Amino acid sequence: MWSNKGRAKPSWSILKCERTVGEADRAAQRHLRYERSTYQEAVKNNVRVKGVLVANPSIPLGTTMDRETLRSLVSFVNDKNIHLVVDEIFSGTVFDSPDFVSVAEIVEDEPGRFNRDLIHVVCSLSKDLGLPGFRVGVIYSFNDAVVRCARRMSSFGLVSTQTQHLLAAMLGDEEFTSMYLAESRQRLAERRRTFEAGLREVGVRSLDSNAGLFCWMDLRHLLEAKTVEEELKLWRIIVHEVKLNISPGASFHCAESGWFRVCFANMDKDTMDTALGRIRAFMARAERHRATNEKKKKWAAAAALRLSLPRNGRRYDDILISPHLAMSPHSPLVRAAT
Repeated sequence: MWSNKGRAKPSWSILKCERTVGEADRAAQRHLRYERSTYQEAVKNNVRVKGVLVANPSIPLGTTMDRETLRSLVSFVNDKNIHLVVDEIFSGTVFDSPDFVSVAEIVEDEPGRFNRDLIHVVCSLSKDLGLPGFRVGVIYSFNDAVVRCARRMSSFGLVSTQTQHLLAAMLGDEEFTSMYLAESRQRLAERRRTFEAGLREVGVRSLDSNAGLFCWMDLRHLLEAKTVEEELKLWRIIVHEVKLNISPGASFHCAESGWFRVCFANMDKDTMDTALGRIRAFMARAERHRATNEKKKKWAAAAALRLSLPRNGRRYDDILISPHLAMSPHSPLVRAAT
């Protein structure tokens, strides 16, 4: 959300991963509840909320909102009379069910129910078509004032005539574009399955997803404490020692430490195999470190036990089997004869 208290200021809706890894879930509905609670908290603090910004598919979860969740979200902003901006930059990367639904479809399905001036969509060719260097984005809005403002501001980020000509020719070829996106989705699904399988082999799980160029990796079990500091400590080790560029959950305002976003689509198969090999070696080293720490804990516990025993010069075993100890009449031990 963004608010207006002197100047624009974001109010983050905390990202929470409450589902069990590997299960189908209703994560989008949970995030909608977080949006509402964040709004209520802002109003409670006398902050005037101007709008809500969401990503669909989600960044970094790689999950999509279903039609009912989007309808609830549009109803929410309509009731509060605040703007809704939906980032659909990964819409063309949905490789598994449920299918992608744009917020524009929700508005078009029920004409007259919602205030269309409050709904805006932003997207880009960087992800779906793999053209980040072209720096071409789109603002799709039902609000004429927003469109006019964007048109006037476009002079500060003009797209060259040559780029416009090339993109117009490519996007105008519907057969090629449809074939390209279908092939991209198939390859993303295969790469996701391969990468997830490699992670599972070394005991690393990830959140189920159906879109995006990344997965949400669970490394909570490697943290010595569930804190942001420990998460960043682990992240630095992975970046500097393992030589893998991943993003810590703290950078996405994740409430639970130990989650990381790792991209799997910006590399070829050989590079992915190398990355999985490094993860495999790192996890083996982490397991050895964990086993060593467990042994140290056991040794420390045994030492503490020895220190807590009576210090009268008698061995612990002697104390247990001493014939002079009072025994229960039901004891299987027999008192030694004198």
